[in-house]
Amino acid sequence: MNEERKIEIEEVSAVEAPLRARVEDASADGERQRDYLEGFLAQKPAGVSHAAPGGETYEAVIAALKDIYDPEIPVNIYDLGLIYGVDVTEDGHAVVTMTLTTPHCPVAETMPAEVEIRVGAVPGVGSAEVNLVWEPAWDPAKMSDEARLEMGML
Repeated sequence: MNEERKIEIEEVSAVEAPLRARVEDASADGERQRDYLEGFLAQKPAGVSHAAPGGETYEAVIAALKDIYDPEIPVNIYDLGLIYGVDVTEDGHAVVTMTLTTPHCPVAETMPAEVEIRVGAVPGVGSAEVNLVWEPAWDPAKMSDEARLEMGML
């Protein structure tokens, strides 16, 4: 029961070129058609609370944290990986859990207070609280790619 298989070969002299995609302006007046993604990309996710990740207040708190720079390292504390958590409640209470590069950091006394003041100044935040933790300890692996690039580590 050994069947022999044959492969048929067809020789051709030319192959038709495949159709190419064309971008044509369908409007008669020559104006560019509105991009169908424009509205979609500008739209915020439906049903996202202002206090949840992606919400207006939460994102404003993250932006405020990205405006605070470590005085010894030219990178903001968020991208540096010093922020371990941000929680914003519906009634506008913000809790930031953070660490410092070392317990002996020169800004150990002032940085948490600056974070509390800056986060408390965000519109929609009624009160701010900072929890300074040492576990897990900070290490350079917590840095964002942007921070590594800024420091020449990439």
